[in-house]
Amino acid sequence: MKLLFRFPLAFLHRAKLSFGPVIRCPFSVGPKGGNCHTSPVSSQNASDQQRCLPHIPRRAVMYIPGDDVKKIAKIPTLNVDCPVLECEDGVAVARKEAARSMIVSTLNNAEWVKTRKSRALDVAVRINSIQSGLADDDLNTVLSASVLPTTLFVPKIEEEDHISWLANRLGIILSGRITQAPLRLILYIESAHALMQMRNLLKTALSLADGSGSLFALDGVVFGSDDYCADIGATRSKEATELIFARQFFVSAAKSFQRPIQAIDLVHIDFKDLSDLKRQAEEGARWGFTGKQVIHPAQVETVQRAFSPSPERIQWANDLITAFEEHQKLGKGAFTFQNSMIDMPLLLQAQNVVAQAKQLNL
Repeated sequence: MKLLFRFPLAFLHRAKLSFGPVIRCPFSVGPKGGNCHTSPVSSQNASDQQRCLPHIPRRAVMYIPGDDVKKIAKIPTLNVDCPVLECEDGVAVARKEAARSMIVSTLNNAEWVKTRKSRALDVAVRINSIQSGLADDDLNTVLSASVLPTTLFVPKIEEEDHISWLANRLGIILSGRITQAPLRLILYIESAHALMQMRNLLKTALSLADGSGSLFALDGVVFGSDDYCADIGATRSKEATELIFARQFFVSAAKSFQRPIQAIDLVHIDFKDLSDLKRQAEEGARWGFTGKQVIHPAQVETVQRAFSPSPERIQWANDLITAFEEHQKLGKGAFTFQNSMIDMPLLLQAQNVVAQAKQLNL
């Protein structure tokens, strides 16, 4: 199939080591998408290179306390897209330093870290918020590891100054460091103020990332529903009706840049109710979210299934793309497929389904 986005195919190369398997970039031109090849970086094409970073699935995002040896040891058994080693809420204040040290040891020595990196899967760390006063120690310690995390999760982004501070600290800490790919950033929106400023916050983050010489890249944003509810004085409910506006506004802002910014949905608060978890996860997927936070291993399978295209959906997408290509050969534009008029947005949806299915080996 011919994808409709047209971006340069150059990809970051600042080390001789192998980052893992070459992954087809869904935003490149060509019958099967282009390869995200490694090539030298220049400032003028850094933005395009970041657009063409290999996609990392984060259908389920699960936090593991960075000071809990037993839980960290269980990560290889979880089969979760995105395990996040945690310095923030899941770690007591008195245990912050222990968590940092354990995370560095895990990054440097754990076999599952090497395995996930070789398969281009996520190895993530969540630091404390910038306003907590703990983030600088987190960054200095975690980024001293010989094996860097693939992704850094940064909570409670409220102001553009927070993003500028983060970019400055990353530039200083990683200065002279040989990196194979940009450090990916996932930012959190957790208050009414942040939600109303969300597009400006993301615009600042993208601008700083594009100007960083591919030191870091904005890869996604997380909706922190519990802090948001506390901020606006809402009562958290199982149905989450109090969050309908916020969730829809959030995903619209995340997707408004025509950039591959992942939008990660709220936590389902009752981890034992898998039926309602399925309903809420499928709702989020329909609304445009790309993944969901989970708080228990029992939630992982249900959530990752909800954010994966079904066999029927994949077949529909392949059939639509085939029909489109046949009509293109005949010189025809708009056409009818399965009793529906096909336009460009629907074709793009089909292409996204196929790209995701290939990435997930479905």
